[in-house]
Parts: sequence; structure tokens; C-alpha cells
Amino acid sequence: MTSANESGVRVSRVLPEAAWGTWQRLTGTMSQSHLAHAPEWATVIRQGYGHDPLYLAAEDDAGDLGLLPAFIVRRPLVGTIVTSMPFLDGGGPCACSAALASGLVRHLLVEAQREGANVVELRCAQRLEIAWEPMEHKVNMVLALPADAATLWGQLDRSVRNQVRKAERAGLSIEFGGTERLDEFYRFFTARMRDLGSPVHGREFFRATLDAFGNRARIAVVRKGQTSIGGLIALAFKDILAVPWASCAKEYFALCPNMLLYWETIRSGCRDGFQQFDFGRSTRGSGTYRFKRQWGAVESPLFWYTIPLGRRKRRPAGNGGRTATGLVGLWRHMPLSFTRRVGPRVRKYLVQ
Repeated sequence: MTSANESGVRVSRVLPEAAWGTWQRLTGTMSQSHLAHAPEWATVIRQGYGHDPLYLAAEDDAGDLGLLPAFIVRRPLVGTIVTSMPFLDGGGPCACSAALASGLVRHLLVEAQREGANVVELRCAQRLEIAWEPMEHKVNMVLALPADAATLWGQLDRSVRNQVRKAERAGLSIEFGGTERLDEFYRFFTARMRDLGSPVHGREFFRATLDAFGNRARIAVVRKGQTSIGGLIALAFKDILAVPWASCAKEYFALCPNMLLYWETIRSGCRDGFQQFDFGRSTRGSGTYRFKRQWGAVESPLFWYTIPLGRRKRRPAGNGGRTATGLVGLWRHMPLSFTRRVGPRVRKYLVQ
């Protein structure tokens, strides 16, 4: 289906694989494009969780283009949601003009209603010219990278350098690799997510990510001697090196493994010519926010829109908050074997 509006914007639903070349070219050149706009996610999310893509393309009379990636997540009991993009920090329209962006959003709402969705979520790096107000409590934390890691080292706060040195004195070391290190990373990631009360992504989701991004994906593992004690996954997008997932074994926290893990990954980013290091999203003022700020990372705004469709009524925040807190506490006390087995089945429907 193709629609047009008074601004001369034509929008149509497309198959991700059919629009791959245009998608890659547009996201590679537009300043507002985010890692979440990378075309690889069309394959990753379908392969990892089986969700259906709802991808839109737009063009105006001047030949300018716009694209909007989204997925249909059909959730048991609570209903269908359309999200741009699930499991990621960003999304929303990637377009050359406000008219193209607005046209894409309007068409997405129509398509979402046709799919039976009761809500649409958009996670954007820019405020949209639409009637709905966004939440702005979450931000991306981004560090500018100089060409020389030694320059950055000299700019770091003394406490950061001291923690990195402490990890080195304790005999910690970092090794980089690819899919062959996935099991090491996943072992610690699943344990940490259980401790945080959060259902974990499935191993196949991460394998699909590594396969899709190829040599633009890397795993860093931190070791104490020959024992691996944590790791992270880093993904390259344009001139940005981003870390969406990281964790270390809590019994080694006193040795500062996270600090060495991030420093060596940042240093590799400088060496490989990246201009920015994206620590990922945090809630402003949270512990993860403070961790990222200590490196010198600065806020990059996020505008998260939740658009109800039809007659759906939003549940009062207080009830939802108490329920979520209770579930988090319950999950923390589940056996690790249970959370590894059941977590991915639950995480499939948790789009944030």
C-alpha cells in the first residue's frame, strides 16, 4: 500500500531485503541515523525472535528519501505493539525532512492499526513534529574519540586511570574476538541479568547479531589469569563504536574489570579510527549514567514516544511500577539455570 499527503510525500511498505541497498546508503550518510537504523537488524530480530518487520519507505516530489524501520511484536495477553526499534536504544524515522518524517509516522500508525496493534513506540534522537509528547528521561552517553588513545588517557579523570591501573596490577587482561567467544560472554551476561532481575536475551539473538554485523562486531573478554570473568559486545556503525551489552562477574568487581574492559575497547576504537564511542542509553542520574559520565561521555538526547491506538487506556503508572518491582525481585531469586532457559522466551516480548 502506498499513500500520499498534501506535502507530496509518498509512503509505502517495503520488504527489508528489497530496500537493503537504499537503506544502507541513506543511513550511512544521514547525520541523525542511529545504530538502530542499521539494516542488519531486519535479519537479526527476525532470526533471533521471529518478529515480523514493518518497514516503510518515503519519497517526496524533490526525490528526497526517508525510511522507518519497525517490528510487530504480538504479545500474549497484553496485545500487539509496533516498535521502532525493539531491544535497541533508537529508531524512528530516518528522513531528509520533517515532512518525510511526519509522513512516515502517520503511515506507520495506519499500518499498525491494520495489524491490530494497540500501541506504537518510537525511539528517536530528534524531537518529531507530531501531536504526541515524548518521554525524555533517558539519554545516550557518547564520548568523542581523538585519533591517539594517549591523548584521551591524559584527559581522563585521575580516578578512572587509577581504576584501570588497579585492574592491570591485579593481573587482569583483555582479549578480543568474534563468535568463538560468545559462550564466554553469555555465561556472565546471563548471570548478571538474573542478578539485576531482568530476563536475558537468547544466545541465538547474539549469534544472529554477530553473524549479521560480521567484521563490524567484536567481543572483548576480560580475564584473571586464564579465567574469564566478564565481557562485552561492541558494534561498529558509521564512525561510531557502540557497546550495547556488557557484564562482569560480581565477585570480581573489587578488581575493576569493567574499567579495564571499557578502556581497552575505547583504545581499540581510537586505533581503528572511530570518532565516537557510544556507551548506550541510561536513565539520567542512575548508576550506569554516572559510570559513563566518569569517562567524559556527554548526553545525547533520546525522545521516546508512546502512541496509543484506538480506545486503549494506559494503566496507571503506580500499579505498573509496583508490579514491575515485584517481578524484578522474584526473578532475582530464580535459579540461574531457570532464568537461562526461560529468560529468552520472556525477553522476546519485552521490547525495551
